[in-house]
Amino acid sequence: MYPDRVVSGMRPTGTMHLGHYHGALKNWIRMQAEQPCLFFVADWHALTTHYDDPSIIEKSTWDMLVDWLAAGIDPTQATLFIQSRVPEHAELHLLLSMATPLGWLERVPTYKDQIENLSNRDLATYGFLGYPLLQAADVLIYRASEVPVGEDQVPHIEMMREIARRFNHLYGKEPGFEQKAQEAVKKLGSKRAKLYNELRTAYQQEGQDDALEQAKAMLDDAQSLSMIDRERLFGYLEGSRKIILVEPQAKLTEASRLPGLDGRKMSKSYGNSIALREDKDVVTKKIRTMPTDPARVRRTDAGEPERCPVWQFHVVYSDQPTQEWVQKGCRSAGIGCIECKQPVIDAIVKEQEPMHERAQPYLDDPSLVRAIVADGCETARKLAQETMRDVREAMGLSYS
Repeated sequence: MYPDRVVSGMRPTGTMHLGHYHGALKNWIRMQAEQPCLFFVADWHALTTHYDDPSIIEKSTWDMLVDWLAAGIDPTQATLFIQSRVPEHAELHLLLSMATPLGWLERVPTYKDQIENLSNRDLATYGFLGYPLLQAADVLIYRASEVPVGEDQVPHIEMMREIARRFNHLYGKEPGFEQKAQEAVKKLGSKRAKLYNELRTAYQQEGQDDALEQAKAMLDDAQSLSMIDRERLFGYLEGSRKIILVEPQAKLTEASRLPGLDGRKMSKSYGNSIALREDKDVVTKKIRTMPTDPARVRRTDAGEPERCPVWQFHVVYSDQPTQEWVQKGCRSAGIGCIECKQPVIDAIVKEQEPMHERAQPYLDDPSLVRAIVADGCETARKLAQETMRDVREAMGLSYS
């Protein structure tokens, strides 16, 4: 019914590092060539945990955008924008909050987890409780078909689907809907209309999922239908109502296998990260001072790669021959830890060289980034406004 579209965002709460690159940006870079993508800086979301000291947000916003461009996000393929510059996000969040049960927010698994992990912050605020609802608005406002997430974020996507389903149920019943849907069926032509009705019956009465998919494919190919008739027929097909907000699907992405320098999750707050555009000498120093297998007290002591944080970097950066060299050399004490670390240093430096090159024009002329964002915000806002017109009309707020 609506075109396929991917939406994702990141909070600007600090310097981007290699964990972000391997955990999210590489997936974004791949997806931008496959279908339309909107990637946004979630500056309002940053306030959910940094509301008492927002000074870091603006600088991190622009640094993050440069990092995205340096990593390979292409503004000619993807739309880049800043959340707060599309105020329709906030409006949809407000309207959705009117009908979203409080228990839906309280049961999100990451809510309790973050309350415990961020016990040093006062998070007893609606902003923190309601951030999954703002997330839902961020996605639903673009009628996204897919959202790239890791396993831990799947409950958030399921809640987005429930919110969209509830909204459509509450507000998708236009006056005379069934009659208008039946009139739209006739516009398919006699053969397609007959097939549509047969498939609708097979799905609603017999539960045949393949009949539903076949009917949806037929509607997608029916070029003669207007958008509003197409919406009606999709809703009529499923026995529901007019589809105003689209239920997005979770697009599971490969989780980052890159740990921090100490073996824990890479995080600036842990002091164990390598920035996305780190200086070559800094990369060298950080890797060389990484802790290794504690059993290797002396150069002649044998070690075990599986106990060493450096090995996890080899898993990500080294080819099979190099990994075999590391395993054999470490376990036999045939190589020292400094020797073991050098291929990792070389690989990271090589990976970051094109990032430095791509970033330099934007560092020399920041107006280039601002122009990209201005264009992206304009594109995003037009899409958001289209959705909000339908939302307001459905809720009786259009006043036209």
